[in-house]
Amino acid sequence: QVQLRESGGGLVQAGGSLKLACVDSRRTFRNNAVGWFRQAPGKEREFLATISWNGGSTLYADSVKGRFTVSRDRIKNTVFLQMESLKPEDTALYFCASSRRPIGSMRGSDYNNWGQGTQVTVSS
Repeated sequence: QVQLRESGGGLVQAGGSLKLACVDSRRTFRNNAVGWFRQAPGKEREFLATISWNGGSTLYADSVKGRFTVSRDRIKNTVFLQMESLKPEDTALYFCASSRRPIGSMRGSDYNNWGQGTQVTVSS
């Protein structure tokens, strides 16, 4: 069982930046794609970005393309989400998840292990 833990969330002003990290404590997601999702109160979970097992392929939602960058360090077993130009509408609980496959997708159902989330709050 993959054990994922997100960190790096917090309170930031609009226009600011944050870098989230997702660590796999059991070092088992190195051969799987990892995705980032978020969920705001009263809204459905939203796909943000995914990165393939070797970091060679990425995919972004239109809502964050050009502002967010996903990367991974396979030696440290960590996946990052660099977020720039943050907006109040980016406020949500952010999750990372490990896919069943080496190449990720936008579908939450393709991901079978999820972290507990880290809160990001962007003030106007």
